Amino acid sequence: MINLYLKEETALVKTATIYGINGPVIYLKGNTGFCMSEMVYVGKQKLVGEVIALDKDLTTVQVYEETTGLYPGEEVIATGNPVSVTLAPGILNNIFDGIERPLERIAESAGAFITRGVSVDSLDRTKKWPTHITVKQGDYLHAGDIIAEVPETHAITHKCMVPPGIEGTVLVTVADGEYTIDDLLVRLQLPDGDTKDLTMTQHWPIRTPRPTHHRFPASVPLVTGQRIIDTMFPIAKGGTAAIPGGFGTGKTMTQHQIAKWADADIIIYIGCGERGNEMTQVLEEFSELTDPRTGKPLMDRTTLIANTSNMPVAAREASIYTGLTLAEYYRDMGYDVAIMADSTSRWAEALRELSGRLEEMPAEEGIGEVRFLALEDLEETQYEYNYRIDGTVCLDPVSYTHLTLPTIA
Repeated sequence: MINLYLKEETALVKTATIYGINGPVIYLKGNTGFCMSEMVYVGKQKLVGEVIALDKDLTTVQVYEETTGLYPGEEVIATGNPVSVTLAPGILNNIFDGIERPLERIAESAGAFITRGVSVDSLDRTKKWPTHITVKQGDYLHAGDIIAEVPETHAITHKCMVPPGIEGTVLVTVADGEYTIDDLLVRLQLPDGDTKDLTMTQHWPIRTPRPTHHRFPASVPLVTGQRIIDTMFPIAKGGTAAIPGGFGTGKTMTQHQIAKWADADIIIYIGCGERGNEMTQVLEEFSELTDPRTGKPLMDRTTLIANTSNMPVAAREASIYTGLTLAEYYRDMGYDVAIMADSTSRWAEALRELSGRLEEMPAEEGIGEVRFLALEDLEETQYEYNYRIDGTVCLDPVSYTHLTLPTIA
């Protein structure tokens, strides 16, 4: 189930009715009172959507699921929250769709194909994790400070942190033991006198970058394990690289090799519009491969986001932001994270389709101006930040011939 960045106060539910439908884009007439980037539920099946344009007479929503069967007059319900992901133990050694719905859980409840409007929790809320509390009563904590450590897999220790924007004095802590991701771990007294209960879980909007303390220059090499790349085309930790090329030239296989052997603590592999058999190959190979550092399966430090070519086009755009948010979360723990986005070309293809539906004037590569700027930001991003502890994100998107990207090293 797509998760919400929960508000403390309860707001009145706002609703509207569908006025027009154009593929994954729907229109709501009149002043709906909805907000930009707000998550909505569309129709009787409660399809997940997001507000992408507003004016006084019309609200535009892009739907992340197939809209076949929707008709004008159906209800759209606002949630009051942006599209967000759940951040807690259980992310690694898992495979999600583009809006962080776990595909294994969906398969258990709905079969091999994703049913429209399917609703499952992003992470297991009943599993108990062995937890070591790292703070004590009276400590003053800032955003990013570690409150507990959880062995998420054999390879990675999950560091539960104070969420951004929160600081205060520890009033209560629990003893070391086994807890679910929703159990109270620490209670803080905030500077204004209120209290805040902290669990293992954070909710974070996918389109909002996680805050950072300062930025490092990209000066440390990312050893990919491929000698020709490390020698001729070196990549920096915190940098961005691309693999342009025609169909069948080995872009995906090169990326698989980098994901297997790169000098990174965690791999976030995003299949953005790729063929389903390629994602299956990644899942099967990574489960069989042994991590040379731990002797355990490589999947223990890998997360797959599968938004394959047979899934709704609109969700491709969200899948990149979902992957970046997960990567930034582990970066805040101090881990080096390598993101593989395969491929940005098909992401751009989705942007072109949405731009066409919205009747935007095309810019470069046939993409509407607003969405082209989003693509440009992704390609030029270099991540090497320090929040409370040192961690890096290396973005490694892949492209093919008609969308050639620069290598930034």
